[in-house]
Amino acid sequence: MSATLALRARLAWNLGDGRLTLYCGLAIVLGWCLLALCAPWVAPFDPLLQNGDLRLAAPSLAHPFGTDNFGRDVLSRVIWGARVDLQMALIGVIFPFLLGTCIGAVSGYVGGWLDNACMRLIDIVLAFPFLVLMLAIMAILGPGLGSFYIAMALVGWVSYARLIRSQILVLKHSDFALAARSLGFSHRRTLFGHLLPNALFGSVVFCMSDAVLVLLNGAAVSYLGLGVQPPTPEWGTMVAEGQSFITSAWWICTFPGLAVVTLAMGFSLLADGVAERLGDRS
Repeated sequence: MSATLALRARLAWNLGDGRLTLYCGLAIVLGWCLLALCAPWVAPFDPLLQNGDLRLAAPSLAHPFGTDNFGRDVLSRVIWGARVDLQMALIGVIFPFLLGTCIGAVSGYVGGWLDNACMRLIDIVLAFPFLVLMLAIMAILGPGLGSFYIAMALVGWVSYARLIRSQILVLKHSDFALAARSLGFSHRRTLFGHLLPNALFGSVVFCMSDAVLVLLNGAAVSYLGLGVQPPTPEWGTMVAEGQSFITSAWWICTFPGLAVVTLAMGFSLLADGVAERLGDRS
């Protein structure tokens, strides 16, 4: 009896300190990654194969998610679309993270006029609505994934720059930073070798939660016709293609929409779980 109670107590402790959230988010994200990697073998049909005889076919055993207005299998397109949307979520986070981290670290460490100039630039970017500014940049550059990544980098770096700057402003007056300067370390070594590694925790956690925003923005710009172009399977594009048939063929846009929701929920749970776990250890 005591062993059973101890096991239950240990399980409750493990699930209560962020592990359940972390494991659920990790399972969802890894599940979609596995589907994306195995798409050529898992998808039952070619996502681009059209069949006029199966146009707008309802979900069935042969086509569990039904077919779209071109007779293409929706399940296959959802699976293949995971490749594009995961790529958008991951690459769309990496570039703003790297750019914002470098600018925020240098701005906070150097201070003075450089810091003031960076803060005014951040204020200018934040004065415009995020999605509106991103759409304006993509409209100038033209539709496509390349334009999306450039727009995300030019707009999304400000959040990372502010996070890193605030951490560097505190850490550069810490004892280990003073010791590094006393030992004659260069500013570059002090900043990137000692200060920055200790300032990345908040940005790494925010990076995971920011993947949700990037994923939703990617689906939104594709829905508006500025992102991934047809016939490439992408969840936002699939929702846009199915909106005209929402009353007669609800499955065309419903299943891609659910895919966006589940993957976004996975990234959100993963970020919360990592924050809780690392927060408890710090």
